[in-house]
Amino acid sequence: MASRKSPLFDTATTVGKIMSFLGVSALCGLLAAGLIFPLAASGGAAAAAGTDILEDIPAELAEEPLSVPSYIYASDGTELATFYAENRQPVALEDISQEMIDAIIAIEDERFYQHGGVDARGLSRALVHNATSDTQQGASTLTQQYVNNMLINAVVLTGEGRLTISGTGQKTYADKLREMKLAVAVEQEMTKDEILEGYLNIVLLGGRTYGVEAAAQYYWGIPASELNAAQSAVLAGMVQSPNGYNPEVNPEASQGRRDVVLGAMLDEGAISQEEYDEAIASDLGLEINREEVGCVSASMAPYFCDYVRREILASDTFGPDEAAREELLDRGGLRITTTLDPDAQTVAQDQVDETVPATDGSGAGAAISSVEPGTGNIIAMAQNRVYTPEQGDGNTTLNYNVDQEDGGGIGFQPGSSLKPFVVAAHIEEGGATDDVVDASGDEWADTERWEASCLDGGFARTDGEWNVENVEEDSNRRMTIDYGVYFSVNTATIATAADMDLCAITDLTDRLGIHRASDTSLGLSPQNPSFVLGTDEIAPLTQAAAYAAFADDGNFCEPRAILEVTDARGNDYDVPEANCEQVIDEDVVAQVNDITINIAEGTIAAGNPPFPMAGKTGTSEDYAQTWFVGFSSGVSTASWVGNPEGSTGYRDRVINGERYEELFGSTLAAPMWLAYMEQVGGDYDTSDFREADDSPFDDRRDRARYRDGGTVSRGGDSSENESDEDSENDSNNGGGNNSNNNGGGGNNNGGNSNNGGGGNNNNGGNNGGDDN
Repeated sequence: MASRKSPLFDTATTVGKIMSFLGVSALCGLLAAGLIFPLAASGGAAAAAGTDILEDIPAELAEEPLSVPSYIYASDGTELATFYAENRQPVALEDISQEMIDAIIAIEDERFYQHGGVDARGLSRALVHNATSDTQQGASTLTQQYVNNMLINAVVLTGEGRLTISGTGQKTYADKLREMKLAVAVEQEMTKDEILEGYLNIVLLGGRTYGVEAAAQYYWGIPASELNAAQSAVLAGMVQSPNGYNPEVNPEASQGRRDVVLGAMLDEGAISQEEYDEAIASDLGLEINREEVGCVSASMAPYFCDYVRREILASDTFGPDEAAREELLDRGGLRITTTLDPDAQTVAQDQVDETVPATDGSGAGAAISSVEPGTGNIIAMAQNRVYTPEQGDGNTTLNYNVDQEDGGGIGFQPGSSLKPFVVAAHIEEGGATDDVVDASGDEWADTERWEASCLDGGFARTDGEWNVENVEEDSNRRMTIDYGVYFSVNTATIATAADMDLCAITDLTDRLGIHRASDTSLGLSPQNPSFVLGTDEIAPLTQAAAYAAFADDGNFCEPRAILEVTDARGNDYDVPEANCEQVIDEDVVAQVNDITINIAEGTIAAGNPPFPMAGKTGTSEDYAQTWFVGFSSGVSTASWVGNPEGSTGYRDRVINGERYEELFGSTLAAPMWLAYMEQVGGDYDTSDFREADDSPFDDRRDRARYRDGGTVSRGGDSSENESDEDSENDSNNGGGNNSNNNGGGGNNNGGNSNNGGGGNNNNGGNNGGDDN
């Protein structure tokens, strides 16, 4: 709501008429003689009116907090990024050099310690000068300038009042009256040193740099306490015209103004002739230290930084609307401590860059999201792109790791990395991992009914005929469920789901927080049975959090990025605590882990894991999206390599200098995951996983061994197939939702079509197939 305008500050009303009657010279004479009040000395109606005006002017300066930068920190205190509208670093007067204090007094207010807020002698001198010269001279004391800057600060923060700063508009006589009266009031409430300290912390010194500490750091990379006479004179000279005398922009003008200030310091006895001569002979000696604002200049983890920034802007804890929250972030001096582990982040970034460089000709994307089981704390978030809105290969602000509403796209099809959830639901329904299913069926008619109790009518159907393929030869036969998951046999997963209520699966994925990246309100839908092969696009962070529940005996925790927020005044803001809930029985988890342990330890780690680990690969149709999602007891990580632009796959493509006929989850995503986990996992809990009460494995630390028929071979010979193979499904018929991949991304930043990724569900759900 706009503030009510007082006629006191409207020069067309009371003050304007009085000024016309008295004239400028009379006003200055009155001010000089009576230091603003009482105007009764002039007698008559004019004096009475003037006294009324002054009584209406507030005598108290309503101080608003100074605008100061906000900072985002990693969990160990490492500074990640700075946000500010005004770059200011307030310091005590004792932390400002004497040369700086002398310079500002000499050039702006040599009688600062003698007057009471308004300098009558200065007013008279300015009056004579302005009457006899083509140039104009001001007479504002440092106290008046402090008042003016505080008024400007209040206007900026509250949006109320008038903005009278030099260069943005001319002060009216009413403005000057108000400034003078408030200056006198300030002098009665504050000491001279307090006024000087306040002024030196609030004054604009070029661009968005405010206060002498931030200016000293910016122009020379030193604290204000180390400013010498020449440097102090440069800053003091800028007060008159912060940008006109900016040494970075106008060095010649700045040096000329500096020399004027040095002359004033010499005249006032603040420096000796020798010091003056030495300072005059010196150059500006600038060493510019730009501190860029925002996540684009983050020291690390810019995409995580953007995720945190969006969390602040979305939370009503930090203001009633987004504009207010952004104002707080830019001006409120927030100290935001996050969950990020800088060591883990460094490793994650190295791994995504090494796997697929940002400007690789393949255009492939790579990302790692890593969370801590038991807390949901996000410890790393990296991708192989440069965070910038500028156009260019490898540039984007789209965050591959997160949902669309958090700055990501529409996610990526998870493929067979969804299969452990199908198995978990099967066990909850009373089944077991060594149950035998008939995986021979690879064609499903649209007349087939799939039990789905949560849908209208209680069943689901495919959209047309559904043809499903497996990568592994001789996979269309009877086999145990664990065998089918280990070798990612699509028809085995479908056979498992066909014997279940599909809603039991989606109920479990809902409990694990699994949702569509394009719309977080949408969980996986049983409407089309193809979802069991991983056809709905999901963000890597969602995957990492869901798998973390398998690492923590069924305890699911919402992903969490912020640990603590305080502001410049020491106020604490409420931030969410760890939000965890037991959502799966621990023995169900242990039975699923029996399978995924063998995949991670026996296949991905080649039988030589550094600590207990488990996980599952995944690949979408045409090798467009590939995954490995896995965990130790202390770290859960989703590793993704794929096409961020949509469903075009990586068949017979060169990636990072090597040609791949086919790209599976085990090709790049799994080695990237393993390299990351080997370096990071040891910093967290690496204890063994809980063993299932009824496991089909006698020794789950050995490679999974199966007989030809697909039943568990306890201690027998190993299968001829020595890898965890994810069956890729090429059929395009029936059963799927035509999921458009061209949504979800935001702008085309840097030549990357930021469509948010994800493969097309080409009418068959066949895209959920899997990889090698």
